[in-house]
Amino acid sequence: MIGATGLVGSQLLRQLLDDLRFQQVIVLGRRATGVTSPKLVEHLVDFDAPPTWAPLVKGDVAFSALGTTISQAGSKPAQKKVDYDYQLEFAKAAATNGVPTYVLVSSASANPRSRTFYSRIKGELDEQVQQLGFARVRIMRPSLLGGERKNPRLGEKIGSALLAFVNALGLARRWREIGGDVVAQAMINAAFDPATGSRIFTLDQVFAAAASSLETVRGR
Repeated sequence: MIGATGLVGSQLLRQLLDDLRFQQVIVLGRRATGVTSPKLVEHLVDFDAPPTWAPLVKGDVAFSALGTTISQAGSKPAQKKVDYDYQLEFAKAAATNGVPTYVLVSSASANPRSRTFYSRIKGELDEQVQQLGFARVRIMRPSLLGGERKNPRLGEKIGSALLAFVNALGLARRWREIGGDVVAQAMINAAFDPATGSRIFTLDQVFAAAASSLETVRGR
């Protein structure tokens, strides 16, 4: 997996390590997670040099929870590196190495034809990943993420408060906040769906996938 130190990724890592169905969890990252487990294998990598780490991307399922904001990255090109380039290279490595299942955290606003930069690159990544030949692709499109961050974002705190207010009035339900732990659980449940092909999970479907049995995740 990549993105193990972020809000969703850190929750995903914890859940994967606690899940007896996973014998080993391999993490590629720019910095150490600080987590210790006999199941955990960490590789500190330079994402700008895919040939040095691509052979390490092996397993039964690849999870991508990597992401940043333009304020953290500093510019649109820098954000695109993290939110598109690095993730696409990771997905290509997984496909080349025969990983059958790919699970990606995207965004509720993802749209390859959007005029908004962030929404457009998210949508473009979603499209590219589905064309790489995986047996199964599961794309999560949550809205505003809730939970404790190592580096709190003021804008997201304000957005969370506003969403809580309008949702109390019964408005903006499809943009309501979702916990990083909920998204992580949905990713794991979706990864065990044996049906082939691609599926995009909207916000309500992410909630359902996290809370439901495999039959519900498969839409039965």
